[in-house]
Amino acid sequence: MNNVCVYAGSNPGVDAVYAETARKLGQEIARRRLGLVYGGSNMGLMGCTANAVLESGGTAIGVMPRGLFRGEMAHTGLSQFYEVADMHERKAKMAELSDAFIALPGGYGTWEELFEAVSWCQLGIHQKPVGILNVNGYYTPLLQMIGNAVSAGFMPSSHADLLVSDSDPARLLDKLAAYQRPELSNKWGQKDE
Repeated sequence: MNNVCVYAGSNPGVDAVYAETARKLGQEIARRRLGLVYGGSNMGLMGCTANAVLESGGTAIGVMPRGLFRGEMAHTGLSQFYEVADMHERKAKMAELSDAFIALPGGYGTWEELFEAVSWCQLGIHQKPVGILNVNGYYTPLLQMIGNAVSAGFMPSSHADLLVSDSDPARLLDKLAAYQRPELSNKWGQKDE
């Protein structure tokens, strides 16, 4: 791995543990000499992660659509900044620059980016690892929903293994570095043997 894409909220959340964990993730990314690729904002968990990478001597690459410059504050101290036309181009550029994906807590935008990354892996568009940093149990309901999808027959169990999870930044990065994409059925709806 060279670059890790981090999807994260533009808000910090109400519990300080979210921002603390975002900072720890940024420090760990820099310590491992990995680059950060993210949405380019200086706000919320996005800003916490990028600032921690930069303060630890690492590289932070931002990608932001022109239309968000008014709604989000673009981070002005990044190592590299890409201005793109729209959200589709943003996600494609972030994926192109990255070797792995991590979702911190966030809202609709973070979830949409996470699900696109794991869907692309499921479809074979990429074979990059996709992880969630389950801070303070934030993503536990999502992990339960994925289990429900398997139990209800909407997803083979091997597809659930496309998403890697941990509550600790260092352990999650270790898991992503060791990731081997599971063998998946090419036939949609076929149950695992």
